[in-house]
Amino acid sequence: MNGKTILVVDDEQSIRDMLRLALEMADFNVIEADNAQTAHSVIVDTPPHLILLDWMMPGTSGIELARRLKKDDVTCDIPIIMLTAKGEEDNKIQGLEIGADDYITKPFSPRELLARLKAVLRRTVVNAETKPIEVDQLCLNPQSHRVTIDAQPIQIGPTEYRLLEFFLTHQDRVYNRGQLLDHVWGGNVYVEERTVDVHIRRLRKALTINNHDKLIQTVRGAGYRFSAQDSQL
Repeated sequence: MNGKTILVVDDEQSIRDMLRLALEMADFNVIEADNAQTAHSVIVDTPPHLILLDWMMPGTSGIELARRLKKDDVTCDIPIIMLTAKGEEDNKIQGLEIGADDYITKPFSPRELLARLKAVLRRTVVNAETKPIEVDQLCLNPQSHRVTIDAQPIQIGPTEYRLLEFFLTHQDRVYNRGQLLDHVWGGNVYVEERTVDVHIRRLRKALTINNHDKLIQTVRGAGYRFSAQDSQL
């Protein structure tokens, strides 16, 4: 993990100081911003490996900044962990649906934060396999980290990319939510099973061109399956 740069975005100096100390002790490089506008400028000039982003800040909120970053081709692949005192499930789902990779509710321990941060970074490492995978005109190219349908590029988030890559390399098998969490997110990650449903919906939305979303099939009472064959539930 040495050499990885983490951007901490929080309007509270005490929180930034605590995070900087914990991260630097774990050999991360740390840059800071106390508002969304400054953070965006930093991200454009010096893209970090991961962003720790406070939900509530004066002016532009963290969730709005996250939404903006995930819509931009240049910044959409930067993983984001939301930091917030909001603990309600609806807020967690909102954060995940705009593209956040994880969600930590304050107060949290530095140990928990580092465990989640390292897990997210592991998940965002580009797969070493370089041979494109193609099914029914849907093509995933691990070397360029791009997905196309009928040679037409599609927009896809980093978690949805990993999920699609797993499905393409494990076709015609049913996986429940727990298995998908283990294989795609990692077995030691603190993520709720409902998170899987959120990212399945996002992946299907990205694959709607020529009805390729139908390749991801829901098997009632069992989980999900990726198959080019007609669904038989």
